[in-house]
Amino acid sequence: MTSGAGTDNLVVDTAYGPVRGTEDGPVRSWRGVRYAAPPAGELRWRPPQPPPRWTEPADATRVGPVCPQPTDPRIPIDLGAPQGDDCLTLNIWASSDTEPGAGKPVLVWIHGGAYIIGSSAQPLYHGGALAAGGQAVIVTINYRLGALGFLDLSAYGDQFATNLGLRDVLFALQWVRDNIAAFGGDPRRVTVFGESAGGGIITTLLTSPAADGLFGAAIAQSSPATSIYDRERSRRVAELFLAELGMAPGEAGSLPSVPTPALLAASKRVFDDIPVRTPGTLAFAPVIDGDVVPAHPVRLAREGRSLPVPLIIGTNRHEAALFRWMKSPLMPITPAAIRRMFAEIASEQPDLRLPDEQQIRAAYRGRGKHIGLRVARDIGFRMPSLWFAEGHRAVAPVYLYRFDFATPMLRLLRLGAAHATELPYVWGNLVAGPKDPTFKLGGLKAGRTVSHRIRTRWLNFAADHTPAGDPVWRPYRPEDRATLVIDAQDRVIADLDRDVRLAWGDEVLSFR
Repeated sequence: MTSGAGTDNLVVDTAYGPVRGTEDGPVRSWRGVRYAAPPAGELRWRPPQPPPRWTEPADATRVGPVCPQPTDPRIPIDLGAPQGDDCLTLNIWASSDTEPGAGKPVLVWIHGGAYIIGSSAQPLYHGGALAAGGQAVIVTINYRLGALGFLDLSAYGDQFATNLGLRDVLFALQWVRDNIAAFGGDPRRVTVFGESAGGGIITTLLTSPAADGLFGAAIAQSSPATSIYDRERSRRVAELFLAELGMAPGEAGSLPSVPTPALLAASKRVFDDIPVRTPGTLAFAPVIDGDVVPAHPVRLAREGRSLPVPLIIGTNRHEAALFRWMKSPLMPITPAAIRRMFAEIASEQPDLRLPDEQQIRAAYRGRGKHIGLRVARDIGFRMPSLWFAEGHRAVAPVYLYRFDFATPMLRLLRLGAAHATELPYVWGNLVAGPKDPTFKLGGLKAGRTVSHRIRTRWLNFAADHTPAGDPVWRPYRPEDRATLVIDAQDRVIADLDRDVRLAWGDEVLSFR
């Protein structure tokens, strides 16, 4: 970063060329910074490649294009930018007094969206509130989605690489390692954090040799850690995708020339169809390729083979309520759907121990109505997070949480602390706009307090791997399995999940 008056102090040299950012009060930002070449044409299903170098300062005052994705009226999110092929970009925020070489902790965000939607440009992920205090440099990244990022076509030729979305994240983390010092960050103190699919990417990379050395701590929010699939299943999904395009397997070589809208339309049809056929499964997700993903992440963690970096991991109290509200088949909420999911798992993995229905019902008896919602929450998010935590604590400190806070309006809507409702508090961006109903019935004052506490803990964890705050958050250990419950008043509870943990056991569904 050069010094001087005007905009000179906003020009930063990167490995590929200089970028010029902008300053807004206490925060500077550089947005839409290209970290890889556009994945178009022959690069569409190839690993990320370095972008062409440039010499004049590139405009980094606004976000770049969103990675191509199908739209879904059930998920009315503001992506923050139009879609486009030149989407492998990232955004950086730092306090205005952060100088190059300042060596501040770095938080790198990996957005969620079921591996098929979302972007780093979403207004919710604006990093100003997290960066304003000068405690950390904030980075958000794009990665390829849906069939363009998580469809395994490798059986059809060497021009198709596996796990492209994961490879994009790895490439972006390499960019952070090589360039973040010029923005005031410390490449040796990088913490990755993400939610839902982003959390799943994190728990997957925690067991990937390719990620070794790229980050020193991790925060996985609502990770679907067991939604990782083998090559046989990924082959069947690829066949469905080709069939939707009207293509025979022998014609797969022409996929790079298929127009993007046709690919997105086929992606959406496959995405919608898979969970209807098999409740609780995703069409597009990381696959075990023996390379980036050597084996099931939960299994590797339980064998003590995850990367030895400190981890915060947790879920929300009412995760599945969002999927009920959206009428989404992604979560098997009804008893019939749950039975179908168990039957599918039993047929695919006959050696896997499954609990009987009476065992499950006994664990949830006396816990109020909506047993299906609780079972769905635990199948999809809570138990995978617990299984991962149980294994990972052998190699590094683990801090387990459950987010319980809900405003009066969210309780009235029967959402409560649903999936993704913690995000505004993590980012400090509580009110999305005049039509946001979250605080219409009150709760904003308490919400601001909750947000301050979460951001303090996340920033402290990025600084020294201890999520300091009041009350003291103890690591997750066998003797008490401490869990931080985040609510209007935080509290630490020993073995919060004992009943369901014992009912589900140590292996059930953990290697789906």
